Formats: sequence, C-alpha cells, structure tokens
Amino acid sequence: MLNRPDVAVVGAGPVGLAIAWRCAQRGLRVVVHDPAPGSGASHVAAGMLAPVAEAYFGEHELTGLLTASAARWPAFAAELTAATGLDVGYRSEGTLMVGLTADDLAEARRLWAYQQGIGLPVTPLRPSALRDREPALAPRVRGGALAATDHQVDPRRLVPALRVAAERAGATLVPVAVRSLSDVDAHVTVVAAGCGAAALTGLPVRPVKGQVVRLRAPGGGAPGFRHVIRGYADGEHVYLVPRDDGEVVVGATVEERSDTDVSAGAVLRLLRAAVDLLPELAEYDLVETLAGLRPGTPDNAPILGPLAGRPGVLAATGHHRHGIVLTPVTADLIAELVVTGATDPLLAPFTPARFATPPTVGPATDPATPAGPATSAVPAAVARLGHDPSAPEKEHTWN
Repeated sequence: MLNRPDVAVVGAGPVGLAIAWRCAQRGLRVVVHDPAPGSGASHVAAGMLAPVAEAYFGEHELTGLLTASAARWPAFAAELTAATGLDVGYRSEGTLMVGLTADDLAEARRLWAYQQGIGLPVTPLRPSALRDREPALAPRVRGGALAATDHQVDPRRLVPALRVAAERAGATLVPVAVRSLSDVDAHVTVVAAGCGAAALTGLPVRPVKGQVVRLRAPGGGAPGFRHVIRGYADGEHVYLVPRDDGEVVVGATVEERSDTDVSAGAVLRLLRAAVDLLPELAEYDLVETLAGLRPGTPDNAPILGPLAGRPGVLAATGHHRHGIVLTPVTADLIAELVVTGATDPLLAPFTPARFATPPTVGPATDPATPAGPATSAVPAAVARLGHDPSAPEKEHTWN
C-alpha cells in the first residue's frame, strides 16, 4: 500500500508517544493507536526520576539503564519544552532518603551501602543536616541521605507535551483500541501498551497494582518542602513528591492484583507514614485517591526489542515502576533500532529473548535453518527510510 505507515506504535503513554516522536523526527511515517492517551499507569505515576533510590540488590543491569536514561532527562525535558512550549514540571532539587526510627534507619542504611558500593552518588546526612535542607521534617527522623541526581517530572504534564511534539513532528494519532496485532498495518509495529502487551504479544507482562494519594497545600501555596522525600516510617515505605502548584503525591502500594479499587487501609497506611515524616501534611487538603496498574515482568526489568519469529514487531513494555525515568532511553534505543536495524548494547540485557522457551521442532521451526540475529526483525527497507516491495501488506497474526 502506498500510504502504509513506516511505524505503528500501539499505546500512547509516555513511552509510546516518545517513540513516535523520535521516529517521526527521523522522517518516518508514524501512527499511534490508543483510544485514551495517557490514561494508563502514567496518569497515576508520581514521576520520580530515581536511578539511585530505585537501585535494588541484584538489579545491576537495570540500574545501568536507569542511570543512562536519567542522565538524558535534562536535555530531553528542555528539547520537549522547546518543541511544544509546554512545561513538563521537571525539577532537580534531588531526593532525601530518610528513616524515622532506629530500625527504619538500619534498613535504609543497608540499601544505601549497596548503592554506594556500586558507585552511585549517595551522601549520608545527620538529622540536623536533614532539617537544614527540609525544616518541615519530623524531629523524630533519625537520619538520612541525599541522592542529588534523583529528580522528578510531572507525568500529567509530560504526556500532553509528548503528544503535541509527536503530532508536530508528523505522527498521527488513531483513537482506536488494538485488539490484535493483525489489525495493525505498518512496516514496523512497536507494542508499547503497558499491561496490554501481554494479550497482544504473549510476553510475561503482569499488572502490579499501586495506590496513591494526592494532597494539596492549604491556601493555594507551594508545599512546605522542596525535595522528593523517600522514607521508611515504622516499617512502611512511602514517598512524597512536591509540585510547584501545591500538589503532593503520596505513594505507593505494591500489590500483585489487577483491580484498580482504592482501599481505606492503603490510604490509611500511606497517610500515616507521610504525616509521621512530615507532620504538616495533616493540614493539607485530600484531593484524590486512585490506583493504577504497573506493567511488571518476572525480573522487574523492561522488555525492549524484536519479538522472535515476529518480523517487524518490537516490544517496548514491562517498565514496571520505571516507565517515566526510562522514557528517554527507551525512545532513543527503539527509534535507533527501527531506523538502522542495529541493536544498541544497552538493549542487550532487556530483549524479549530472555523469556523465550526452546522452540518445538516441527514445520515452523527447522533446526537446520538457524534463526537470524534479533535485529533481522526490523525490515531493512525501513532502516533505509524506504519500503520493501516484498513485504506482506499485513504482519503475521498473533491472537
């Protein structure tokens, strides 16, 4: 077909829209399929850009990807604002990690020692130094640390800005849900559908429920603290994210559930921990409680790259709690893969192949014919910004 798009992106969250923007900037014809852009996990997300605070034991490769993406955020945010004129709420005050009790501080210090041991910038602070930075912290707080490179952005501003940027670059939004990839007609299809990627691709992406609370400073002013606060309060882990407009996001639960109901118990635990760390929050207005579904994977890392046996289909999903911070690097790497056909070394640990099972020998899998490299899933014609006349008009069906 003459008007067949070069790239179809399924999903218009931050990751999908950023991929569409980057591909359109490279001269590709791009369509984005989503009936409700920005209505998924990003609508609930707090927007922390936290490669240090989110560095956990045994996730070395993921930490490397988080760090690489966070380093791109200042330029990414500036470019996005320049392209659209829209403020995305990027703030760089840093993150304070705190422990309320002696037990909380001991648990936190164990993680900080690990983070320092792998070279991440964690600066321990005594209680007096913490309160010099944030006088509103409770006097009971026993100690903490500064992650100066952990910043924040507002996802509810980010998504509209990415949509404007993608459309100005030439991408087209199709407000229709994709039920099967056989319904998508493009040279390359990028599945960036969050939890919906499981049904479309068979990948092991599961919903991980998170409940959050949104507060607002009284009188319409800014919150009484500037840093993102991530703390342990009597064993409860909580984060507090201040916005310039007076909003404070308090979160979040981590539940292996697929519903989006808000429970009184979760709200109680979050608010109790939040007020224990910052007592003034008890006087803030309660403006919203909601739950969302993070796209989790068996190893908590995203799934990025070609699907084996699915020519022209790429995955960009499974970002779990890291979707916002990983938006720039995911968009850059997937767009580069589409345009050049080459897999960046950063992608190697995160390809769908890590979840593949050995194929059954049969008519569709001849062991005498070795499978080509993963990058063969990207049509060479698209890498040349052209079209392959031998390519089928429909991609293979995956039901």
